[in-house]
Amino acid sequence: MQEGRLFGIVYHLLDKGGATASELADKFEVSPRTIYRDIDTLSAAGIPVYAEPGRNGGIRLLKHFVLESIVLSRREKQEILTALQGLAMLGNTGERATLEKLSALFRVPPESWYEVDLSRWGEKPRDNEKFEQLKEAVVRRRCVELCYVSGSAESRRRVYPLKLLYRSRSWYLEAYCTLRRDFRLFKLNRILQWEVLEEEFTLPAEAEHREPQPQSCEDVVLRFPEEMAFRVYDEFDMNQVSRQENGDLLVTAPCPQDAWLIGFLLSFGTRVEVVSPARLKEALAEEVRSLYEKYK
Repeated sequence: MQEGRLFGIVYHLLDKGGATASELADKFEVSPRTIYRDIDTLSAAGIPVYAEPGRNGGIRLLKHFVLESIVLSRREKQEILTALQGLAMLGNTGERATLEKLSALFRVPPESWYEVDLSRWGEKPRDNEKFEQLKEAVVRRRCVELCYVSGSAESRRRVYPLKLLYRSRSWYLEAYCTLRRDFRLFKLNRILQWEVLEEEFTLPAEAEHREPQPQSCEDVVLRFPEEMAFRVYDEFDMNQVSRQENGDLLVTAPCPQDAWLIGFLLSFGTRVEVVSPARLKEALAEEVRSLYEKYK
């Protein structure tokens, strides 16, 4: 307990430049007498901390303490803090605490020129809990039991989590699935239930040196009317879009050939035309016919 408080005092002094014994006592919920004993302990350990008497006095560290031993430029320090700030936006207390400590250590305040919130509307606490627990499973190599929605069915899976990755505006868990005996990507939003087990996993021998295969994609050519530009540039890179003489937008982009693509195209209603491949046109037409039969 004392060791953590001693580090906390050093970080606080680095961050604030100084503090009174009463302020530190309130922060760490101890008596001023205990704070003075801690200062003596730090001083005896070689930390250049000192107390100034008087109205404007207080407890301080010698100027430039620690900075001289850190061989990082200001830009490098800021890049580290910016990366941590992005993770801290997920609500993970570990990254937020590290951000505060390094900010004090570097004497560089983290710049708030951007904000990231990757949780869904109204689901931030649960999404953050899921992310944090799966992250721990990856780091500690713990087996995870999942209830996962794939296509139109729910299934229970036992997986060996390897990595959390962010792709195409969604978080995924890359894991070895014991049901499929292969690597799979599990979209975090589709993980309805999860349990991190105490059991540590080891990849099967046949999968140990095999790289996870990327999702199969094929170039798709789509045509949109000019008034759909706001959606087109939301979904596709500008280098994938060419404007036709009549104002239409022609998009050529690699897309996964699965049920997600059909649902994605249906979200545009009649404002999209599939130019190629032919089998995608047929699959989309069949889905539209099924919808018509259901609702006619």
